[in-house]
Amino acid sequence: MTKEKEDVLNSSADENQEGLKEFLPPLDFNSIVFPFYTQALIKLGLIEDPLKNKVEENLTFAKRLIDILDLLKERTKGNLKPEEENFLESCLTQLKMNYMKKAKIISL
Repeated sequence: MTKEKEDVLNSSADENQEGLKEFLPPLDFNSIVFPFYTQALIKLGLIEDPLKNKVEENLTFAKRLIDILDLLKERTKGNLKPEEENFLESCLTQLKMNYMKKAKIISL
């Protein structure tokens, strides 16, 4: 690659970084869990979908997201820090309780 091409690529990357105003999540376990948790809250109809600007409920999709988090819990068992394990467990407990309530499996 020529020096000129490298300069163009580097300047484009720098411009993209300067124009980047999106939140970059930290590189940790919670950053893996949180997007699934948030999407499940949206699909449970507990928070507004930011793309549609409305609340919608899709319990089938919500259950799939909960199952993915359960799978993550199962596959990472014994490999998580206590605070990571607590965060995942807390998210799952909240989601499962809300799912059961919405699916009318339990009444609170």
